[in-house]
Amino acid sequence: MFNVVLLGAGRIGAIHGRNIANHPALYLKYVVDPIGDAATRLANTLGAEVASTDQVFADPAIDAVVVASSTDTHLDHCLSAAKAGKAVWCEKPLDLDLDRLNEKLPELQPVADRLLLGFQRRFDPNFRALHNRLNAGEIGEIETMHIISHDPAPPPVSYIAVSGGLFKDMTIHDFDMARWMLGEKISQVYATASNLVDPAIGQAGDVDMAKIILKTESGKMCVISNTRRSGYGYDQRVELYGQGGRLAVGNMVETTVESWTEKGAAADSFENFFLTRYASAYEAEADHFANILAGQDKPLVGISDGVAALELAVAAAQSATTGNVVQL
Repeated sequence: MFNVVLLGAGRIGAIHGRNIANHPALYLKYVVDPIGDAATRLANTLGAEVASTDQVFADPAIDAVVVASSTDTHLDHCLSAAKAGKAVWCEKPLDLDLDRLNEKLPELQPVADRLLLGFQRRFDPNFRALHNRLNAGEIGEIETMHIISHDPAPPPVSYIAVSGGLFKDMTIHDFDMARWMLGEKISQVYATASNLVDPAIGQAGDVDMAKIILKTESGKMCVISNTRRSGYGYDQRVELYGQGGRLAVGNMVETTVESWTEKGAAADSFENFFLTRYASAYEAEADHFANILAGQDKPLVGISDGVAALELAVAAAQSATTGNVVQL
């Protein structure tokens, strides 16, 4: 059993905490959160104790930390874990400031082989099957890619203000997906964005919908569509087009029940929240993290992936602001 600390008792922390507490190889020892009541509630639910960050980083019995705290604390917690020699599972992004992240990279190197970054879509069984079949040559060499990532409804403006904005908070998952599927360096980014969903998001200095075009060094392209409001559920689709055809993953529905009547055919609603849509992916992440701690695996998503995705987020924001293609 590996002793694990959960930093952050919010909604994603609760998911990771539950998966850790239920895992046969992981023991959730502490929950840490600056909101004491939140830490206590989650710790009591999961059979853990409440502690401070200083306490857990100084405890030699702790093997690993899961960083599910507010975005602006991610890098500091990762640096503290690296200094203490503890493995890390960190939610995206590693940091909001690309220059600061690059400056601190040498300090993260001690845990480079034991730092897992939380791009959970890579662990989704559907997207993993898509990636495996692409690599098996089913449609030949990939040429173009479409990613549709639409949230059912916008988050609170209070969240927008600390999230880093659309590109660093939401699109960053799509940037990682594009890099994973395209399999080569992205050299050009063009983005255009608007504020049409919630005027308060615009007043907070952010956008709530965007279209992004990525182009690799060899000319492969990816189009990403984002909006903070779909109106019909959590829309998560990926299409790959290659020399020999098309591979695609569609949306998950709440049940597979269909209705065929005189009015026509109807299916059930799409999954409406990322925590339910990616429930199996989060469980698979926990399995992978346990294997990393056991020395059986290296991180499938690591520091370099986090840096590359943040670079694309920064480039997209620059492009959307200037109207120009950004060369990487």
